Amino acid sequence: MPNADPRLIVALDVPSALEGLALAEKLGSTVSFYKIGLGMLTGGGLALAMELKDKGKRVFLDMKLFDIPATVEKATRGLAQYDLDFLTVHGDPHVVRAAVAGRGNSETKILAVTILTAMARNDLDDCLIKDGAVHELVVERARNAFIAGADGVIASPQEAGLIRALPEAKGKLIVTPGVRMAGSDAGDQKRIATPAQALAEGADYLVVGRPIWQAPAPKMAARKIIANMLEAGGVNSRFHP
Repeated sequence: MPNADPRLIVALDVPSALEGLALAEKLGSTVSFYKIGLGMLTGGGLALAMELKDKGKRVFLDMKLFDIPATVEKATRGLAQYDLDFLTVHGDPHVVRAAVAGRGNSETKILAVTILTAMARNDLDDCLIKDGAVHELVVERARNAFIAGADGVIASPQEAGLIRALPEAKGKLIVTPGVRMAGSDAGDQKRIATPAQALAEGADYLVVGRPIWQAPAPKMAARKIIANMLEAGGVNSRFHP
């Protein structure tokens, strides 16, 4: 069976830190990287992040920060002290610049959200987002975020290849949620691909949540995803320890 693949990030979208820690213990050495999202924040998310770091795991804090620059900079400065690996902010250039300033000399990577993978064109219309195909807007937001100083972006697997082709994407990370095994339930995700497809398109890291933590045997589910990832080739040492 495959061991942990550093490109797999498991989203701990469970109700409490205790449940998140229990899931991490169940997954054991099969998973080395975890995402803690906004829904977990009031359930002890930062404490869980510290516990996972103490156990030698990598941590991605998915806060999707968005506010005026001074507030984003202050919030990022406070979070950077926790030795996080990744932190998300919305991809608006003023937000990215503020987060990079707040990050300072810490090793925390600032990842910019392009367009949420649960959103389609009709959702963007409801939000009064300008006209244009979703993939075109994602690429435009990614380019602007890179120029503003983002270390990487969050985008669906369907846009990963287009973003990777940008000159501004050289040396940058692409992290993709919306990853599902063939034939599995897409849930609320609207722009999806298999793990192997996402990596082949240029993704560096994959975020997977419900297909693992809702599975009857989470460790087995993670191993199946890792096996599928390996079909796209080995790990790129440029981005992965």
